[in-house]
Amino acid sequence: MRPYAPGPVKKLTGKVALVTGGAVRVGRAIALALAAEGADVAIAYLRSGDAARQTVRDLRALGVKAVAIRADVAQPAAARRLVAGVMRRLGRLDVLVNNAAILVRTPVLTTTPAQFDRLMAVNLRGPFFCAQAAAHAMGRRGGRIINMADVGAVKAWPAYVPYGISKAGVAMLTKGLAAALAPRVQVNAVGPGVVLLPDDFPRESRRRLAARVPMGRHGAPSDAAAAVCFFATCPDYITGQILFVDGGASAV
Repeated sequence: MRPYAPGPVKKLTGKVALVTGGAVRVGRAIALALAAEGADVAIAYLRSGDAARQTVRDLRALGVKAVAIRADVAQPAAARRLVAGVMRRLGRLDVLVNNAAILVRTPVLTTTPAQFDRLMAVNLRGPFFCAQAAAHAMGRRGGRIINMADVGAVKAWPAYVPYGISKAGVAMLTKGLAAALAPRVQVNAVGPGVVLLPDDFPRESRRRLAARVPMGRHGAPSDAAAAVCFFATCPDYITGQILFVDGGASAV
């Protein structure tokens, strides 16, 4: 896994970032990248307690403040408590990364209402209410909200239709929040493609997936993290945008 490589100047020194789902996988890479840019970082987790504690240790090793807060972001009250906890423990909030999400195989003819509702609650309702709480906390100072969409927002996957709906909703949520919160808060989204596969993903399936990508290879978590860092530090005239980090997969 290639780490994110910051530039010579740390652009987020003195800022505080919150990464939901920040204990593992792409969320962990994002948290570490923001810390490498100088931000103090809070990570939210639900079940990955051991991993969250290790990620906090790794963040602190980069010379920043770091905390882990357990929260089920699908619950609006929990989202409010999460942001309040960040304000209490780190003093401010400048960047929210709505990364927490679930991906469940849901064939159309067998998807249950409970599966559908849980996907929407975590992947779409969670980002909305975390953003609402964060916008209040950012106050007049303003800040950045970065949503993690997905190439699945624009590419139909027959066995994952509810997931695609939730991520398409995140794309529209990004545009709606950008319009509603301007000019105080800038809201953008990153849409990763295949940047991290499960360790047990079959080798032949990996090869087939890579062959469908115009760049001819899979990405890495650091690719998505670099895009997040761009939106966290870019000119504030950039808002309402979705940057697909997918090797060109969304273009074909």
